[in-house]
Amino acid sequence: MNIIWYYIDMRNETEVKLVHENNSSRPAYHQCYEILRDKILNGELPSGTKIVEEKLATELGVSRTPIRDSIRKLENEGLIVQKKVVKPTEKDLRNLFNVRILLEGYSAKCAANFLKDNEIEELYKYVEIGRTGTKDEIMSANESFHNDIVKASNNPLMIDIIDRMQAIIYLFRKTVVIYNRPHLIDEHEEIYEAIKSRSGERAEELMKKHLENDLNFYLHVMSNQ
Repeated sequence: MNIIWYYIDMRNETEVKLVHENNSSRPAYHQCYEILRDKILNGELPSGTKIVEEKLATELGVSRTPIRDSIRKLENEGLIVQKKVVKPTEKDLRNLFNVRILLEGYSAKCAANFLKDNEIEELYKYVEIGRTGTKDEIMSANESFHNDIVKASNNPLMIDIIDRMQAIIYLFRKTVVIYNRPHLIDEHEEIYEAIKSRSGERAEELMKKHLENDLNFYLHVMSNQ
């Protein structure tokens, strides 16, 4: 069964993003990537749509170079294949997430063993933002919390695999934040406490459970759309 993709309407909360190649805040390619990713995930670019660089460059007001770079990243993440949009099935999402659970669980164990004290305290800053920040700030803190833990694995292959899943991870992250998944930040704090106490197996167990809860929450939201 193909999973149903949905669109979270945030037009009343955010301004439409315009891409300018001279924008110093973020590279144009990254802005193009985010816009294309969201168009695919919210269904604006349906499965099977042919991606035409020239057309997208004109629509976004950029040269073909950032478009080409963003397409390459989306190809690495599996959302574009042979210049056409591809959307994973529910089975694909479950399989991808199971890989993430294994890798991030191991990374949490590594974090407990190898992160320096100041690096661990940085994780707590993300927890605090998760309790007090805006939706965008919570999204960013959530991303940083997980990315810092993945980097603690010090395994380039594992880091690369997780990087290739970023579009799907973003979809889940957006869902759990926008729909206020219960205990999301409490679980982050528990993982932080396990890492701080150097309890590797406990951190691994908590991370796996945390991501399983994310998956179950996402599928629950989907079933009610």
